[in-house]
Amino acid sequence: MQIYFSPEFFKEDAQVLNIVNDKNKAVGYMAFLMNETTMYVYGQLEEEGVQEDFKDLVEPYLQGLTKLKPDLEVYTFLSVGGKKIEVKAESEDE
Repeated sequence: MQIYFSPEFFKEDAQVLNIVNDKNKAVGYMAFLMNETTMYVYGQLEEEGVQEDFKDLVEPYLQGLTKLKPDLEVYTFLSVGGKKIEVKAESEDE
């Protein structure tokens, strides 16, 4: 199953993205909250079978956001099927 971001809410310091499958059915969400020094990222995906796809979707997005403010401290809590997963917020060339 392919998954994609579908923007729900965008502001300069906050975003909410629905995660939808190829049939445009919502299967999860992600929320980003930022201030001058910190970014909080929360997300939940329902289906465990697409955990790697979820990580492949989230990691480059987070890396792109952190390039806007390189000194941001990033706190994440992402889960798939109720189980916490870890993602990299920094690019590997740093």
